[in-house]
Amino acid sequence: MTDLEKAYQAIGEYIERRMADTNMPGLALSVTDREKTLHVATFGCADLASGDPVHPGLMFEIGSIGKSFTNVALMQLWDEGRLDLDVPVSDYLPWFEVQSGFEPITTHHLMTHTAGLPTGTDIGTHGLYEAWALRDVQINAAPGQRFQYSNVGYKVLGFLLEDLDGRPYADAIQARVLDPLGMKNSHPVIGFETRKRAAAGYRTFYDDRPHHRDHGMAPALWTEYGVGDGCQASTAEDMCTYLRMLMNEGIGPTGRLMSAESFRLMSRRVAETQLWGEAWYGCGLTMTDVEGHSYLGHGGGTTGFVSAMIADLDEGIGVNILINGIAPSFGAVPMALRILGLLRAEINREETPPSPSGPDPNVIRDIDAYPGIFTSGMDQLVVRAEGGRLVLRWREEEVVLEQRGEDVFYAPHPDLELFLLEFGREDEKVTEVYHGADRYVSAESAGPDDPGCPIEWEGYLGHYRTYNFGLTNFRILPRKGKLLLIYPQGWHDVLAPIGDGLFRIGDDPMSPETLSFDSIASGKALRAVYSGCPYYRTYTP
Repeated sequence: MTDLEKAYQAIGEYIERRMADTNMPGLALSVTDREKTLHVATFGCADLASGDPVHPGLMFEIGSIGKSFTNVALMQLWDEGRLDLDVPVSDYLPWFEVQSGFEPITTHHLMTHTAGLPTGTDIGTHGLYEAWALRDVQINAAPGQRFQYSNVGYKVLGFLLEDLDGRPYADAIQARVLDPLGMKNSHPVIGFETRKRAAAGYRTFYDDRPHHRDHGMAPALWTEYGVGDGCQASTAEDMCTYLRMLMNEGIGPTGRLMSAESFRLMSRRVAETQLWGEAWYGCGLTMTDVEGHSYLGHGGGTTGFVSAMIADLDEGIGVNILINGIAPSFGAVPMALRILGLLRAEINREETPPSPSGPDPNVIRDIDAYPGIFTSGMDQLVVRAEGGRLVLRWREEEVVLEQRGEDVFYAPHPDLELFLLEFGREDEKVTEVYHGADRYVSAESAGPDDPGCPIEWEGYLGHYRTYNFGLTNFRILPRKGKLLLIYPQGWHDVLAPIGDGLFRIGDDPMSPETLSFDSIASGKALRAVYSGCPYYRTYTP
């Protein structure tokens, strides 16, 4: 193989710039071919408080990459004739129920995220109650019809593995995956001993608003976790061992971990997904094509970590990225894809592309559409274009806007940080701006006033919290006669009424995600139940 030192230098420069741009705490990178680990590099801090650096033997939580671990163990049971992928899950787990007028959900539906189940809410650290409570979920799409990413579906698979294997999930993964591969520096579940050997996890300082690099990071809530949707911790070197097994179609250092047919079923392109742009999902693996090359792998995220494991099967090279922090700007999968491109360029003796810093969020596309004066009561938003940037004048102060999406901007000002600014158009001309529930309009707006929401829904408006580490809080706001569910990152879903106090989340009629309101006191709902997980009204706006 071509000497890759030039590529490693470019990759290191790229990683250091990305970390500086985003305030990423620490990162471990590893590169492998089908035979051996080629490169391990570490960056940043394992613990921001102590300043201890990341080192190669440090564990990171790998999140949903662990879904493939669950699948490997289950496919071994299929090889042994103890599991039929196409019979109803309830044949193995009689307690598993959903509300459905369609054919039963099979193991293969769960493996491929085509069962029609909700995403899941991490209501508990074990997940057994959450899986049992699926009996209250209404399935709106026939199993196998569409891709709907479901963590709770993989929790069910973990309990199925325990039932068929006869051992706790941790023991089954240890015996069926980690031990045969010699992954001695990995843990099958996250426990207290893991915490002693792992990097400290971090998340954005504020959990209730869009992230900005100047907010900094705060220690993430740590919890033990041992469920089938992704509960492993590993090192950069061990993840190369695991990725090599996948690149060799199920063959590990001591022989086959699963049959060739099992690997073919795992890596078969079953359901189209947008996880990596245009891609497909198999059984715990994501596949896509990049410049004529077949890529395979998975991304992961927990409350304090993000990760990516991706292999270029045609070039015979793979990359693992482990990061001890989580924020919308981090993006382990895009980094891994970029690094694979740099490696491929060097292997094929092509000109190595320069290390990018990423787009400048202050440089605005279609900038001339936005300037104007937008008014709401006594307040004004005055927007002007200046030097390729949008500048907002707000109460005698000037703020440079950062683009976060089409017609969506972030204003780094204490008065405006809770919500994104969303510009609306009439006949392609920008005439209004929403900031949370507040609507600002230009003099050129011919549209009607915002009607708010029906009076019977006003008691649902507010801010709700829980101790769910995956989604800690959300807000319910009115807009144009509808209710919006505003997520902390700033994005929103429209709530569609389907019953008394019950709403479907989003505009997809086949979505299983719901939100209900109850416990009314003094005209206000005290509780909102998000797909089975209770949230409670809090005092903050």
